[in-house]
Amino acid sequence: MAEFAELSGISRPTVSKYFNDPGSVRKSTRIRIERALAKYDYRPNLFAVNLNRKRPKIIGVIVPDTSDMFYSEMVRHIERRCAQDGYFVLVLSSRGDALHEARSVETLLSLKIAGAIIAPLGAYTDATRMETLRAHIPVVYLDSSLQDGSPFVGTDNEQSIGLITDYLCRTGTPPSFFEMPAVNHNAAERRNAYVQAMERLGFQPEIITVAGRPDWRFEEIAYAEALQVIDGAGFPTSTVLCANDRIAVGVMAAAFQRGLKVGREADCRLRVAGHDDQPYSRFGCPPLTTVAQDFFRLGNLGVELLLAQVEGGESLQGQQQLRLEAQLMMRASA
Repeated sequence: MAEFAELSGISRPTVSKYFNDPGSVRKSTRIRIERALAKYDYRPNLFAVNLNRKRPKIIGVIVPDTSDMFYSEMVRHIERRCAQDGYFVLVLSSRGDALHEARSVETLLSLKIAGAIIAPLGAYTDATRMETLRAHIPVVYLDSSLQDGSPFVGTDNEQSIGLITDYLCRTGTPPSFFEMPAVNHNAAERRNAYVQAMERLGFQPEIITVAGRPDWRFEEIAYAEALQVIDGAGFPTSTVLCANDRIAVGVMAAAFQRGLKVGREADCRLRVAGHDDQPYSRFGCPPLTTVAQDFFRLGNLGVELLLAQVEGGESLQGQQQLRLEAQLMMRASA
């Protein structure tokens, strides 16, 4: 910046002021700076500028899988909300692996950032590294908590699973539950919520378990497992509630492969429902009945909780555990 200021004949403080807020300098000066920028093709180094600030303007985000539409949609809302407050978002993926998650945490520790929003792996998370990160910067957990009282924003799985279980019991045969791999605490929470809802309604819970190590290839795993179920004794009931929408996609693909029509019509042999309402769920064949998590509020509240600590210096330990209600989305699959 010093070199650019010397070449352009404009003082460095004025150039710095322009980059912080172009509207804060006189129009004539702004025109001179912008002409010089075009002439010398100069751009300030974002990370260098951030290092020179007393209050950094970068928010770190770690999610298990950036290709998962649930998390990509969440990140989209986080980025939009952060941009409104002048923050840049740095997104890292743990790839659903505890080692990669620990490395992502180490990356954030090596940078000068304002805070972090993390969707942790839960039982497989390196708690010691997370505590080290939280000792340096404010952290808010999103979607899956570490169940340690830390600031957290997620969906109320008891409410969401109870809502769709009740709907399925009222409109047809009671559902069996096709669980998801135990990749985070949501897996156990949703399975337990299903059992509680079925017992409350007076029905016998029927759980289709998924064997093997935690794995984020939900569609592939559900497809293979569902084929085994269909080719064996069959599903315990003619209604299947899946732990998430991606599991439901695999189950419906297996049903199609074996000629089982999915839907609510009289000639359908199977009803399938999911959880999350990922963006593609409404465009399936048939469109998927599910419960919708509020992506907009999840992302916004996560940022608001974090900025309350970053900008206000508020300590939220044990005070903010926000669980949002989901909305039933009734479509043709169930």
